[in-house]
Amino acid sequence: MKLKAWVQAARPRTLPLSISGILVGTAMAIYQDPNVWNTKIFVLAIATTIGFQVISNFANDYGDGIKGTDNEERIGPKRAMQSGLLNARELQWGIIVSVVLSFISMLFLLFLAFGSERLPFLLLFIFLGITAIIAAIKYTVGNKAYGYSGKGDVFVFLFFGLLAVIGTYWLYNVTFDATVIFPAIGIGCLSTAVLNLNNMRDYLSDKNVGKNTLVVKIGLDRAKKYHLSLLLIALICFLIYLNLHWESWTNSLFLIGFLPLAVHFNIVIRNKNTGTLDPELKKVALSTFLISLLFLIGYHNFL
Repeated sequence: MKLKAWVQAARPRTLPLSISGILVGTAMAIYQDPNVWNTKIFVLAIATTIGFQVISNFANDYGDGIKGTDNEERIGPKRAMQSGLLNARELQWGIIVSVVLSFISMLFLLFLAFGSERLPFLLLFIFLGITAIIAAIKYTVGNKAYGYSGKGDVFVFLFFGLLAVIGTYWLYNVTFDATVIFPAIGIGCLSTAVLNLNNMRDYLSDKNVGKNTLVVKIGLDRAKKYHLSLLLIALICFLIYLNLHWESWTNSLFLIGFLPLAVHFNIVIRNKNTGTLDPELKKVALSTFLISLLFLIGYHNFL
């Protein structure tokens, strides 16, 4: 029973989205130089990113649970603490254990990528990793949890978009290509769109408990326009990169992943009951993962 509760608290459906940045960063790195491919870096980057996501999910379950945000008004899957499957103390230990394991995975990854001879990069990425862990916890935990003041979108964009994509690229190449920024912004916008959709779904319950997400602050009508902007900016950024690095039709495979998003937005814009938006979260998350996977396939010449 406890194992099922921990799996529920880890929120498996969020994990494909979390590794999307790793896939895109890897794709661009090996496109620039196929010789930089390293299976160990790839596996450890995915493991570390999943660890960070699990930390965030455990902390979110705990933070919203003790604040009473997850109550009977909340729409969507029941949380572990909300359901009584895990108590606050157990979730605290879950956060601690996941932090330790993720930090160890991160250290192995960074030492493998940089070694001791690139100490400045090693220290910089350790700092960024620690910052990501703290940010994952502080999203809902504490009196000044930034998820309760409308700053969650910034965190998701920076860490799941820019840091995930550019950081992964750097792990392989230990260099920077300015064009990498475009897919990084794209993944950041798509990841933020998932959060925005989540906050639209929870609009009424969040508003009632004083969780001032960006959606609560700007209202549903503007949130829908914001949602469209995120999707369009993501598409434009990927198209810019495609235009700059076009070699064959396989490079454009990722565009297939944007097709479900067009259907998705039509559902969102016509929505009158936010409680029915829950299935759309999976669509956006899986579409983002599909875009990332096809981007990797298209730029690694698997076909």
